[in-house]
Formats: sequence, structure tokens, C-alpha cells
Amino acid sequence: MIGDLLIAGCSRRKAEEPRPIPALERYTGGIAPQLLARFAGHQSARGRIRFLSAEHGLVHADDPLAPYDRRLTRERAEQLRPVVAGQLRRDFAATGTPRRMLLVLEPDYVIPLADLLALPERPLVQWVSDPRDWPQTAAVLDEWRWP
Repeated sequence: MIGDLLIAGCSRRKAEEPRPIPALERYTGGIAPQLLARFAGHQSARGRIRFLSAEHGLVHADDPLAPYDRRLTRERAEQLRPVVAGQLRRDFAATGTPRRMLLVLEPDYVIPLADLLALPERPLVQWVSDPRDWPQTAAVLDEWRWP
């Protein structure tokens, strides 16, 4: 197992830039602005940040995203579950299973990640259920000694 991973939910508020821009810049709600401010110049930390998008499933912080508007319903969350499970398997096969994961997600956003809990070598998972709770998120990142 390696490192740590943060997965945050996408936000309804997005940058209005018409061209594709990195996910960390596309999302302007939730904890995305604080993540961008804290990790703007830290490429290695940005590489350990994912967003759970109602449109795309898991995206890396620097994946370019075009504008979109899709809300995560329970039905969509269930549709994304096998997609996200596959994305996690590929991600972990390429980089190793993280030691710890921080999920900063509303409850419906946990549904696509449910298969994570069935992994034989699953990471220690911490969950912040309010995607606007930057103080709690920052406390975990500080404990992990992220920049």
C-alpha cells in the first residue's frame, strides 16, 4: 500500500470557462477552492486528489473537464458504481492501493464507492459528510502532513 488519497465530491458550482480546464479549477464549490489554494503548486499532492463527478465518475485533479451540468441522483449513483469500481481498480493497479483515504462527500456520493469497502486490501477510510467542512478536512490533511 502506498500514500494517501483524497476523494471529494464534484460541485454544482463550476467555473464558466468554455474550454476544458483541470477539475481542480473547474469546480468552484464545496472544498475545491480551498484545495486549489492549498495545493496550487504541489503537483505530487494534486496527483493524490480525485473528484467524484456525477458526469464522469472519478477524475484526477488535473484531468481537463469541459463544462457540464449533471446532478447526482440515487439512480445515477447506482449507475456509476461499476464505473467507479473499475476506475479504482485501474488506479490502484497503476499506483498501488493507498494506505489511507479521505472521502469528503455527501452521503449519495458514497454509493459509487461502495465496492471500495469490499477490497481485500482496502485502505483506512475517513469520511467527512459535509463537502463544505474545510476545517475538518484540513485537520485530516494536516495530520497526514500534506503540504
